[in-house]
Amino acid sequence: MHGRTSNHDGRSPNRPQLWRPQTTTTPTTTITNVAQTRARDIVLVGLAMALLLAANVESKAPDHYYGREIGRINSFGHGVQGRVYAVDESTLFVKGFAYDGSAPDAFFWVGNSPRPSPEGYIIPYPEEYTGREPPALGAHENSDIILKLPMGKRIRDIRWLSVWCRRFTVDFGEIFIPPGLEVPKPRVLPEFKRLAHGLRSSNISILDAKTFYIPNLHYDGAGPDAYFWVGNGSEPNIMGIKVPNEIGSLEPLRGYQGEDIEIQLPGNLTMYDIDWLAVWCVEYRHNFGHVYIPKDLDIPPALGQTKIAPPWWYKPTTSSTVPTVIAHGTTSKPKDVNCRELLPGKMNVKWAIVGEYVEIELNGRISEDQYMAFGISGKNGQPMMIGSDVVVAFYDKKQRRFRAEDYYISALSQCDGKHGVCPDERIGGKNDVEFVFGDRSHGVTTVKYRRLLQTNEPINDQAYPSDRQISVIAAVGPLNSQEEANAHNFRDVTADDIQINFSSKDDHTCKDALDSIRQEGGPDVWPTRVINGERNITAKIGPTGGKRGYTPLTGHPSWGIAWYLNDLLIPEVYVERGQTYTFLIEGGDDSTQPAKYHPFYITDSSEGGYGQLTDGQRR
Repeated sequence: MHGRTSNHDGRSPNRPQLWRPQTTTTPTTTITNVAQTRARDIVLVGLAMALLLAANVESKAPDHYYGREIGRINSFGHGVQGRVYAVDESTLFVKGFAYDGSAPDAFFWVGNSPRPSPEGYIIPYPEEYTGREPPALGAHENSDIILKLPMGKRIRDIRWLSVWCRRFTVDFGEIFIPPGLEVPKPRVLPEFKRLAHGLRSSNISILDAKTFYIPNLHYDGAGPDAYFWVGNGSEPNIMGIKVPNEIGSLEPLRGYQGEDIEIQLPGNLTMYDIDWLAVWCVEYRHNFGHVYIPKDLDIPPALGQTKIAPPWWYKPTTSSTVPTVIAHGTTSKPKDVNCRELLPGKMNVKWAIVGEYVEIELNGRISEDQYMAFGISGKNGQPMMIGSDVVVAFYDKKQRRFRAEDYYISALSQCDGKHGVCPDERIGGKNDVEFVFGDRSHGVTTVKYRRLLQTNEPINDQAYPSDRQISVIAAVGPLNSQEEANAHNFRDVTADDIQINFSSKDDHTCKDALDSIRQEGGPDVWPTRVINGERNITAKIGPTGGKRGYTPLTGHPSWGIAWYLNDLLIPEVYVERGQTYTFLIEGGDDSTQPAKYHPFYITDSSEGGYGQLTDGQRR
C-alpha cells in the first residue's frame, strides 16, 4: 500500500503535534473559521470588564473604601484636620489632612499613654527619606496620607494618634483609637484546584482589595496562551480578563517551581468584583485550576500600602533588572536592587522590605555540606557573634531540600540545647523564618527567605529597623551530622563592621558575580601522627589546622578546636592490654562556660559530640 505511515490515532509520526487540552468529553461542534472565533473572543473580552463591574453587587465594598473609620482629628491649632481610618493591623490612613506647616518640629506621633505625651514615638512621613531622622511635617492642604507604624508595631499597641511638636511638647491635634477596634485583615483562601499542567500552590491569600499572594506556585509552563484570569460565574469561563503576572507583564505565563509571588488586579478592578482567580488558556479555553473568592470579605483597601516584591526578586528576573556579567567578572549595577558583598568572592546579600517583612536573598560559593549565615550583630558598631540573631541557610542532603533556619548565638560553642550556636527551636523558641526559594548553579547556592521586621520573641530575635542602619554579620562554615551549623574558619566570617539600612533602595556595591570566580585548590593534608609506647599522655585544646588538619583527616567538620595529645594534632594512639596509662586533661572544669569546657572521653564514635546527645542517645 502506498502512502504515508501513521500512528494508531492516524497522525503522522513525523509531523509536529500542536498542544491540545485534555478533555473527557467529545466535542459536538467544530469551529472551522478561526478568524470568526478570534473576532468573537475579542468582543467577549471587551465586554468582560463591564460585566465584572456590574456583578456581585451584594458583596461590593463602598465606592470610597478606606478601611475601618476611626473618626475626625480633634484640632487644637495650626489648622490640623483630617479623617482617620484603620487600613490594616499596622497602617493608618488620613483622608483630607491639613496642617499649616509652621511648627519647627512637628510629626505624626503615636503612643500608649492615656493622652498624647513625650512618651510617644514618630511615624515617619514620608515613609522613605534620607538622613538619620525623619523630616518634620511640612504644610498640607487636603492631602491623603498613608502612615505605616514603625518597628512592627500594631494598631492594637497604640491608644492615640497626634500631630505633635516634639521641641515644645505641644499637641496640635489628636484622635483616640477605640479599644478592641476590629481592623480589616488579609483573607486566607484554599490552594489552587489542581486540574491540569501540574498547577498547584499552597493556600492563597488576599492581602488587600487588589493583591493576591500565591505561595509555593507550581505550573509546568506548557500552555501556549495561559494567563492569570479573573471573572464572574460558578466556574472560570471566557468572560474573564487577564491579570498581569508578578513582574507586571501580560505575556503568557512561564513555568513556576515552588515560587512565592504576588499579583495585582488591573485598573479599577477589586476583589469585590470577582468570583474566582484561575490559570486559563485563552487560545483553547481551558481551565488549568482556580480558587473561589468569598462574598464576606473584610480585607484592607488598596491604597498603596501593600508593598509587593520588586521584579528582581523573582526567578527568572526580567532583562531590565537582572545583573549582567561584563568584563573581568564584575556585574553591572541593576536599578533598584540592594546588594552587599559580605565575604569577598564567597557571599553576597540582597534585600528588600515588603510590608511588614524583610525579604533576603543569600548567594554563597559553598559546597553541599556547608552553610551560609547572615543576621544582626550582637552589638551595633562591631561584628559580634555572641548575642547575634542569624539565619543559617543550606541544602539539606538528607531531606533533599533547601532550608533557612532561625538561630541565636549565646556562646561560641556547639549547641547543647541551652547554650551555644543554637537553632531557636532547640532553645524554646520558634523558627520565625519563612523559606521562599532555593537553587544551586555553577557552584553558587542561592537561598531566599523572609522574616517579620519585629517578631514576638524578645530574647532570641532582634528587630530589623526600618529607619536606620544596623550592624550585620555573616559567615560560611561546615554542617555537622545533625545538619546544624558548625564552627567556621577564621577567614570565613565578617571581620569589619558592615552596616545596612534595610529600607534603602539601590544600595548596590556588589562587585563580583560569584559564579565567575575560579575555585582555588586546597593544600596537601598533613600526614596522620602516631603515639605508640608512651604511658603518660597530656591532652590540650588547640586549633584544628584548617584545610590541612582535622576536617580533611577525619572527614568530619570541626568546631574550630581539636585535641592535641602530647602536642600532636588528633594522633592515633596505640595501647596494650594490661598496661596502665595516665592522661592529664587540660580541657576546662567549669561546665557553665560552654566555650571553655571540653570534657575528654573515649568512645568508638568517629564524630564525638557526647554533650549534644539526648539521654536516650547516650544510652
